[in-house]
Amino acid sequence: MTALALLLAACEPAPLAFPAPGQELVVLTHAGPLTYEAGAENEPVTGLDYDLMRLFAAELNVPVRFVVVPRHEIQERLRRHEGHLAAGWLTPDEADPAAFKFSAPYLESRDVLVRHEAALPIRALENLAHKTVVASQGSPQYYALLALQAENPVLRAEAYPSETPLDLLEAVARREVDVALVDKSILDMGLNFYPMLEPGLEIGAAHPIVWMFPADGSPELYARAQKFIEDIRQQPTLTRLYDRYLGHVERLTQIDIVTFIERLDTLLPKYRPLFKEAQVQTDIDWRLLAAIAYQESHWNPLNTSPTGVRGMMMLTGDTADRLGVKNRLDPKESILGGARYVAFLKNGIPESTPEPDRTWQALAAYNIGPGHFNAARAIARQTGADGDSWFEMKKVLPLLARPQYYARLKSGRARGGEAVIMAENVRLFYDILSRHEAPYSPLDTLNLASEDAAAPEKPGLRVAAIAMP
Repeated sequence: MTALALLLAACEPAPLAFPAPGQELVVLTHAGPLTYEAGAENEPVTGLDYDLMRLFAAELNVPVRFVVVPRHEIQERLRRHEGHLAAGWLTPDEADPAAFKFSAPYLESRDVLVRHEAALPIRALENLAHKTVVASQGSPQYYALLALQAENPVLRAEAYPSETPLDLLEAVARREVDVALVDKSILDMGLNFYPMLEPGLEIGAAHPIVWMFPADGSPELYARAQKFIEDIRQQPTLTRLYDRYLGHVERLTQIDIVTFIERLDTLLPKYRPLFKEAQVQTDIDWRLLAAIAYQESHWNPLNTSPTGVRGMMMLTGDTADRLGVKNRLDPKESILGGARYVAFLKNGIPESTPEPDRTWQALAAYNIGPGHFNAARAIARQTGADGDSWFEMKKVLPLLARPQYYARLKSGRARGGEAVIMAENVRLFYDILSRHEAPYSPLDTLNLASEDAAAPEKPGLRVAAIAMP
């Protein structure tokens, strides 16, 4: 080897060793709804890959540090050993097999064409002749388009400048892009934000979703990752994670979503300050409160059901009395009362229940009452289900309507299946609101006061846990 070659070899970064106790597992990832998504201030990071990698690090008994980079930089940074591995809804198709090793797949997805509903349908690949098809920069869909273009020169492939897939879907919704190729799982989420999108042909075979390692990386780490994925595929953990991020995205119809988005402009502005005021008082995200109110009353403060629940948040008379709500038809009183009730219910869920499961369980309790919900948790214990898991409780709650279960309960029969539907719908409305509406910081009290002259004198007050009066 020449002196120059030896010098160059010496300058190459060395592979990161298997993390010893006290050392970090360094993971390269990119921002995205299924990978790594930082919330507003004081909100936790979310993402299916993020949650999965934290479980792996916990099994290794080491802390994990995520390095968030643009997707198109992951391979080069991994080649330079800036991380032990990469996780970010990655596929083997997008990387050089000589430079990288890939884990066993833990999920899979497909590529699908999407257009605006007013555009002409694409029923066959021949319909793409002389059309420009767009995919997110650095995505496997873009590389798939390049391969398709090589076989069909009349097709024009183009990279969308943003690597955030929901930005591309928004461009299609605005008719700034005619046809796009996207990941089907991302499209399933995006259809709830942009109901005017129309899915089309699925292109190519399914993509395995994998973790990526440098070819000369730690053999021990690679072997441990393979074993971890093999084990987790046999456990309910992976199914629960998938359900957390994608299990609720197909519940609403297109007309449901269109109507909701229209009312973001026509009805929500009138009540937005009241929801924000309720967040200040209870520390419950105003967008979650708005989602609950829409599910309950479609933001109609005069709504009344045959069973006697009334108002924006559809409180029962007894619940309103305990919360100090004198007039359930007053939207300000109803929203604040409903927010205090949600905070009370969340405080009643055992501390062993993690977020976001804790919130979804509180929503189910909002629907059927804490007594019935606690009875469902008792059924979970009796049947061996995990009462701390929303995924498990979704299967247990409908049992409250079956005689062989409710006959033994002091609380009696309850429509637990309706509680599941309510909670899942609120999850979707909350997702949509989070996409279209900014979070509110209670530090921004001047803005709140300008939106609502009736704001409380001390809007900085926060109540972490509220006891029912």
